[in-house]
Amino acid sequence: MYKHDEVVPFKNSDLSKKEQVAGMFDQIAGKYDFFNRFLSAGIDKSWRKKALKELQNNPPQLMLDIATGTADIALLANKMYHPRQIIGIDISKEMLQIGRQKVEKANCQQVIDLQIGDSEAINYSENTFDAVTVAFGVRNFQNLEKGLSEIYRVLKKDSKLVVLEFSKPKNKIWHKLYNWYNGLVAPKMVSVLSKNKEAYQYLNQSINAFPERNDFIAILQKTGFKNCYFKALSLGICCIYVANK
Repeated sequence: MYKHDEVVPFKNSDLSKKEQVAGMFDQIAGKYDFFNRFLSAGIDKSWRKKALKELQNNPPQLMLDIATGTADIALLANKMYHPRQIIGIDISKEMLQIGRQKVEKANCQQVIDLQIGDSEAINYSENTFDAVTVAFGVRNFQNLEKGLSEIYRVLKKDSKLVVLEFSKPKNKIWHKLYNWYNGLVAPKMVSVLSKNKEAYQYLNQSINAFPERNDFIAILQKTGFKNCYFKALSLGICCIYVANK
């Protein structure tokens, strides 16, 4: 159990973290893409592209995207690598519904299959996928090690896991600005535009509690992954993690 496993969206709820996260994303699904672009000034698009470039030496034919949400990674991976199939799983029905609309608009229904799915109980056999991606989703796992162990199980040998996740800048000045923006400014901006201030406060709290950088690398290694490394992006507010089975 890690500190971030205990961070939940709604502290007074009796529901599990998994159930709360699913409900939270169901509530904000309609505005999720807008707030991603708005709060990151569009930088999140370049982060996803850089993360997927980690697969360029061995482009996947069968890929799993966990916490696929509105299918941003799945759509970009299809554009970059033209795999045979991309399976996207998520616990939020509403996020998947928007993702399916985007997939249909891009005419990618034959390649991208979005399904309700749990990272801690992936409904596929061992050694199935050529690559697994998780963008801004591992900090929402109810049990981090269990989720990573499931990913390890369904990955083929010598295949990669690529994780994209927020982190905290190491520079003291940037760190203070980052905390001020994420802790105060962003939630207030969101509360003006929607009624989901709690959801974005949770996102900030989960980022602060997440075992980032070398701590996350150690957990990946503990789970069985090899050749693990990370790359910090945009002054350290985001990291790409890469690990091999």
